[in-house]
Amino acid sequence: MTGTRPLIAVPARFSATTSALRFAAEVNARALVEAVWRAGGEPATIHPHAPDGTADPAEVAARLARFDGVLLPGGGDLDPRRYGGGPAHTSVYDVDGEQDGFDLELARRALDSGQPLLAVCRGLQVVNTALGGTLEQDMGGPDRDHRHLTHPVALRPGSLVARATGTEKTEVSCYHHQRVDRLGTGLEITATAADGTVEACELPTARGWFTAVQWHPEDTAHRDPAQQGLFDALVRAARERR
Repeated sequence: MTGTRPLIAVPARFSATTSALRFAAEVNARALVEAVWRAGGEPATIHPHAPDGTADPAEVAARLARFDGVLLPGGGDLDPRRYGGGPAHTSVYDVDGEQDGFDLELARRALDSGQPLLAVCRGLQVVNTALGGTLEQDMGGPDRDHRHLTHPVALRPGSLVARATGTEKTEVSCYHHQRVDRLGTGLEITATAADGTVEACELPTARGWFTAVQWHPEDTAHRDPAQQGLFDALVRAARERR
């Protein structure tokens, strides 16, 4: 029954314009929420609330308490000032202080509480930043970034991401021009691309199930069981925790 589905919180992404709604909107990718639904979860979009770019830790914790798991989706770039990155590179786009403040606090609260957490693309960068890591603001332009690109990724045997996907090598769909520079405290690399880009990381000391991937598993999850497996693992962990 639908009512028994684990509730998965998915913070919205601010959109300047959405044709069906006529004005500015808060959205999530349809492929992303459908992947959660296929996994047996109930995806619930939540409003990013962080006045002046700072979210209240107690408020975020209280809001998350009603959910069984969390999915941090892709989106625009983080403000480089959040990780001491200096002046923004000219390629940095769609920075939003409220989005940054909320996502960073959401990552901290989810990890602290032990809620199952899957972080995707920007989500991985958010977690890395929340744990004190840094990002490379631009990978080098069209010849070096990972936009509109499908490529192989090697997964560390025995890692959560390898167990979720059921493989140690998989083809992934990417759309990003930034990547991890310095890893956040406690994070370990669990997947890499041929050019050395960190494609997945995990936190061995995490209190709950957690993995982060730099690619977009939702792009191909409808036809690739390995990618759907990430959403299945999140929802399974959320059900077990509940």
